[in-house]
Amino acid sequence: MEEKDIHKDLPEIDLLTNDKFVPHHEFDGIRELANNPPWWLTFIFIFTIMWGYVYFAKYHIYKDAPLQEEEYAQEMAALVAEEEVTTLADASGPIVEVDMTIPLVDEAGLAKGAKIFSSNCVVCHLAQGQGSIGPNLTDDYWLHGGSFGDIQKTITNGVVEKGMISWKTQLSAVQIHQVASYVTTLHGTNPPNPKAPQGEKYVAK
Repeated sequence: MEEKDIHKDLPEIDLLTNDKFVPHHEFDGIRELANNPPWWLTFIFIFTIMWGYVYFAKYHIYKDAPLQEEEYAQEMAALVAEEEVTTLADASGPIVEVDMTIPLVDEAGLAKGAKIFSSNCVVCHLAQGQGSIGPNLTDDYWLHGGSFGDIQKTITNGVVEKGMISWKTQLSAVQIHQVASYVTTLHGTNPPNPKAPQGEKYVAK
């Protein structure tokens, strides 16, 4: 006995919309129409695909903008810097502008720089700056310039190809200024077992 085709007697065109039905697409009395989606929905679909490529190129290939984690780190660093300024204002009255182009000389600022150094830099440069994975910070030779501006720039941007991360998302500008100032105090300290000189000799102008 042949199985009866329950779809053979169904109409091929919807009398209300004049759209064709999709053959054999019927469930519980509901049938699917073979009509195209509206042009605006197709446009949105294509646009989202194109935007996905643009987003991937901008954020992951060319890295023109920070990712969410980096934005969060930058905002947290800004908050920390703002809290430091507020604390300083509460403790010592009006804020005195600091020239970020020259090293700090006050004990409080250098102490903060030393604390940042001990928390973040000793793994590669050791506690007295004599160098390990990273270069010796106490001699006259520098791989990326020995001026105070060069030191700040190296800390800020890092040297990714040599394993040093960019600290601009981890530390505020104030903190970078503090730790760079502390690094300048290490010059000429002659710690035990220093790493051999690397780079070019820096002579202050």
